[in-house]
Amino acid sequence: MRKAYIYLITVSFFTIGIAAILYIGYLNTSTLSADTSFQFVTADGIFSDFKNLLAKQFHHPLALLLTQIIIIMIATRFFGLVATKILLPIVVGEIAAGILLGPSFLGSMFPDFSAALFPANSLGNLSMISQIGLIFFMFVIGMELDWESLKNQTKASVVISHSSIVFPFFLGVSTALFLYDTLAPKETSFIPFALFMGIAMSITAFPVLARIVKERKICNTSYGAMALTCAAADDATAWYILAVIIAIASSTSFIASAMSLGLIVGYMLTMIYILKPFLSWLGNKYKGEEKLDMGLVSVVLTILLISSLATEAIGIHALFGAFIAGAIMPSNKESNLRELLSPKLEYVSILVLLPLFFALTGLRTQIGLMETSYHWMICILIIVVAVVGKLFGAAISSKFMGFSWKDSFKIGALMNTRGLMELIVLNIGFELGIIGAELFAIFVIMALVTTAMTGPLLYLIDKKN
Repeated sequence: MRKAYIYLITVSFFTIGIAAILYIGYLNTSTLSADTSFQFVTADGIFSDFKNLLAKQFHHPLALLLTQIIIIMIATRFFGLVATKILLPIVVGEIAAGILLGPSFLGSMFPDFSAALFPANSLGNLSMISQIGLIFFMFVIGMELDWESLKNQTKASVVISHSSIVFPFFLGVSTALFLYDTLAPKETSFIPFALFMGIAMSITAFPVLARIVKERKICNTSYGAMALTCAAADDATAWYILAVIIAIASSTSFIASAMSLGLIVGYMLTMIYILKPFLSWLGNKYKGEEKLDMGLVSVVLTILLISSLATEAIGIHALFGAFIAGAIMPSNKESNLRELLSPKLEYVSILVLLPLFFALTGLRTQIGLMETSYHWMICILIIVVAVVGKLFGAAISSKFMGFSWKDSFKIGALMNTRGLMELIVLNIGFELGIIGAELFAIFVIMALVTTAMTGPLLYLIDKKN
């Protein structure tokens, strides 16, 4: 009780002192205007002040960004769960949520609310944070690739993987002949446009495919294991091809293109022969550790950011550098660094940062631009070409390599999954001006359809046989 009395006396004494000083200072200030003097408090005044305070705070960049993140996370999580309930990959629901938050739905149904929630001057902040999320995500994707198994690819996996790239790439380039005059941006030449069409048709979403294979418990089946191996090889090959395409598209002359390709080669040699051995040595030094060392993590993340910066400076996008930084990490046989680091980065990127990328993609997707029957015919054509190129390219080559028709079509259906990787490629093409808003919207729809059809296709193949 004695301590309590002392506490109360002390607090009361200094509180009265502070109040007295403030009152004396107020009385001595004779220059106060009517606006700064105390006003009578009314209910209307309180409501008005509260409303003005909220309006002021939510126009602050940080408050607006936090509001955007909260709404985006809720929307993507909700629609992702809905997608899983109807046996679709979660990424389908997340892509759909991004489109619904964009001008295609929210912008057309509630334009004032959409303009207040996603004002044009706020998209730069959203874009930067989503790019950071993609950098971490691509780093994780690079770590998930099992390079040891890719080195020991069987003849069958080599043939299937390369066929599932070359055939749709050929169809994409061929389709570019018919679309260049009407859908290519005026400042884009035919070669980068056609090459981009080819790579957009050739993408397989290795992360989405891996999750589908795990969910369906077909990892140990011959077709499931083959699809995983081929998809991993496809991802690695597609990113190398994309780097070359970006270098060509960003250069203004043949000499500039050659210099860009030379810088890419120099970068790859540095990563493989200098940083990869260093990371292997670092992994062996901490081999057997059950917890991540903060110093080790800081070194790895620094290498990741430097690699991303290097490829951004070269002109082939920071995401390529993030992918390569993940790919050169020590294998699971050398160290458990991948196993310890990958889940932690994956949680942050997938749960918090990647939804921002889906929303940004949705804000760029303007389905309202597809006003005529011509645009929808082109959309159907793109979907058909994408499915024929990837599904049948992989299925026919699988049959040629000795698989049954049933397993061959299952491999083709899995390889036809595009998902998030397609969106990443599309956003890069859109930012570089290789494709316009109309073709961007068409390809987003194609990515959504080809990813959503994977589950139903596997079900139909099983049912038919």
